Amino acid sequence: MTTRTIKLSTPIKRGDTEITDIVLTKPKSGALRGLQITTLQMGDVNALAKLLPRITEPKLNENDIDAMEPEDLAEFADEVAGFLMNSATREFLKASTS
Repeated sequence: MTTRTIKLSTPIKRGDTEITDIVLTKPKSGALRGLQITTLQMGDVNALAKLLPRITEPKLNENDIDAMEPEDLAEFADEVAGFLMNSATREFLKASTS
């Protein structure tokens, strides 16, 4: 899968607009520049804050991420980690949870 839609537990407010859903796109290598894949896989908040504006629609900004509920940020972290898994790891995890 190359995109995932995240339904926020608490909407992001931008003026009169409320954002309730964010589309997360699987990052290409260029979006990962300046970041360490291992820190993203571990859910490092600072690494996520740098990556999310590059791969979200509508585009999240620093203020959005800073004000985000922890459970929403954790969901983004889980999805990003999933995007970074190789197929063998993904299949192993799928088999072990069945």
